[in-house]
Amino acid sequence: MRPDEVKSLNLQEQINRDAYEPAYAQLANILRRQIGEGAFRPGDQLPSEAQLCRTYGISPMTVRRSINLLADQGVVSTAQGRGTFVKPLELGTAVFDLQELQDLFQNGIDTAVKLLDVRVVSADERMARKLGLCIGDNAIYIRRLLTKQGQPIFYHRAYLIYDPTRPIVEAEMDATSLQGLFANAGNHLLKRGQLTIDATLMNEEEAKILQVSLPAAAFYLEHLFYDFDERPISWGWFVFRGDQIRFTTQIGIQEGRKDE
Repeated sequence: MRPDEVKSLNLQEQINRDAYEPAYAQLANILRRQIGEGAFRPGDQLPSEAQLCRTYGISPMTVRRSINLLADQGVVSTAQGRGTFVKPLELGTAVFDLQELQDLFQNGIDTAVKLLDVRVVSADERMARKLGLCIGDNAIYIRRLLTKQGQPIFYHRAYLIYDPTRPIVEAEMDATSLQGLFANAGNHLLKRGQLTIDATLMNEEEAKILQVSLPAAAFYLEHLFYDFDERPISWGWFVFRGDQIRFTTQIGIQEGRKDE
């Protein structure tokens, strides 16, 4: 479709000046819907700023805000002196999250966390390096198991800095603190974290606790959390049954999306 055909295409979609949603967000949603419906395909040029102003009766500044919003979201790209173009689908932009784990806790009527072990241990070389300790320093070792409807989902092991004066220690020793970790609650003592996901095979201990037969595939999620003083707080890992957890994402234009 040529850019000069936009006026006839959009007669049914106009800016509602009485709506709470700002005009730039309305235009961004209109253009995104058209892209999602195939009116503009990857590589197609969008109508010019002047054409959009005429069609929707809005200012150039409003159009620019709309285009900038779509560009920030990866929907379009702009080339100075050439115009605005629909971006092709890029697999490299896919972002996988832990929404499925968060859903376990938000719908956690049948979800339970069992504390298997809490004890003080001496830091070995790897633990000392991760937590900024000296070899032989004390640390707290925790093991937990999450089940859903009695079915094991993941096995969690973690080491914490041994410092009873730091409230994070008391909080982490609560088995239910995992709910806060995945459900955006109770993590006010954490500034940031590093997460790494690998595919692995379970060892004998993990297979026994997760009630699977060897050999068994699993997801391995390693974490390292820091407090607001940039000091390591805890280091550990989750082992997920490969038949219980999936990591999914969506790419491209999602219909029905609204901008705030």
